Amino acid sequence: MVTGEAIGCFGLTEPDFGSNPAGMRTRARRDGEDWVLNGTKMWITNSPVADVAVVWANTGESSRDIRGFVVPLDTPGISCPVIHRKLSLRASVTGEIVLDDVRLPDSAMLPEAAGLSGPLSCLNEARFGIVFGAVGAARECLETTLAYVEDREIFGKPLAGYQITQTKLADMTLELGKAMLLALQLGRLKDAGTIRPEQVSLGKLNNVREALAIARECRTLLGANGITLEYPVLRHANNLESVLTYEGTSEVHQLMIGQALTGHAAYR
Repeated sequence: MVTGEAIGCFGLTEPDFGSNPAGMRTRARRDGEDWVLNGTKMWITNSPVADVAVVWANTGESSRDIRGFVVPLDTPGISCPVIHRKLSLRASVTGEIVLDDVRLPDSAMLPEAAGLSGPLSCLNEARFGIVFGAVGAARECLETTLAYVEDREIFGKPLAGYQITQTKLADMTLELGKAMLLALQLGRLKDAGTIRPEQVSLGKLNNVREALAIARECRTLLGANGITLEYPVLRHANNLESVLTYEGTSEVHQLMIGQALTGHAAYR
C-alpha cells in the first residue's frame, strides 16, 4: 500500500451506524485459531477496487471489544457492491463490504488497536486533511469567479464593477482568509504535537461550512454558466455537500466542541 502497489480501504461505517460507530452490528467470533466475520459496511471509499480492507468488528458485547482486522478482499465470503447514482463525489468509487462467514487467521487482527480509539484516531487524521482541502476548493471557486466577473459585461460594464458583486467578493475573501489562517494555525499545533481532537473538529466544521457557502455564492455570480462543467464551482459545491457530512457530520462536530467547552457529552 505504501508503494502504491495495492489499494486499501477503511471499513467502519455501516448502513445504520455512521455517527454512532459503537453500535456496529458487524461481529467477529472465535472459531478455533481463526476469526469469523459477519456484517455489512457501507459508504466505503475504494471498496470495489481495493485489494485489502481494514474492517472494524465487535468481538464481544461492548464498544471496548471492537477490534480491527486486515482483510484481503479476495477472501471467500466477501463481496463489494458498487454504490451507483451518486450526485456528489462522482469521481470516487464507493461501495459496500459484505462479510458472510469470512474466515481469517488470528494474525489478521491489529494487535494494538482495541476499542474505538483506533478508528477514531484515523478519522481525526482525515478530518485534519479536510480542514485544508475545503480551503482549496473555496479558493478555486473564488479565483474562477474573480476572472469571470472581469470578463462578463452587463449593462455596458463588467459585472465586477457593480456594488453587489463587490460586496459578495469581499465577504467571500474575508471568510476564505479566516479559514486559511485557521488551517495554518491548526497545522502549527499539529507540528508541535499539541493539537486536540476538538480543535480539529472546529477547523473541519468551520472550513467546510464556509467553503460550501463560498461555492454557492460564486455560482450566483456565474449565473447559468455556474451550473455547467465549464466552470468548477457547482462541482465543488456538490462535493462539499458530502464533505459536510463525512468524517463526522457538522452536528457531531458541534457536539464535540460543546463537550470540550462544557464537560458534558450530549450525544445521547
